[in-house]
Amino acid sequence: MELWERIKKYESLHIVFWLIKDSCWMLELKWLGIIMVIPTLIIAAIIVYITLKTTDVFLNLAILFWICANSFWMYIEFFTIGEYKLWASIPFSLGFIFVAIYYYKTLISNTSPK
Repeated sequence: MELWERIKKYESLHIVFWLIKDSCWMLELKWLGIIMVIPTLIIAAIIVYITLKTTDVFLNLAILFWICANSFWMYIEFFTIGEYKLWASIPFSLGFIFVAIYYYKTLISNTSPK
């Protein structure tokens, strides 16, 4: 199966889990939201693994860290008074770094002589 087809298969499922997780957050369905973190993160990690040898791995790592930050934030809102919410800025920042790396590598590959 072509790489793009494999990724699309996982991305489609990933979006469903992500939407369910965030909908549970919005509806304050605490335990279902927390349970949905697991398949959402697993599929994000699978997508990272599939794209390891491509530049897209950096965007997929950004998504993985975004989901980690988002899930942590959800957990904090559900089960604490919110005093640790700022710790979510660490994986969010890592996500931004991976996006910057992706665009840097894309820019470099587009400007290098062929």
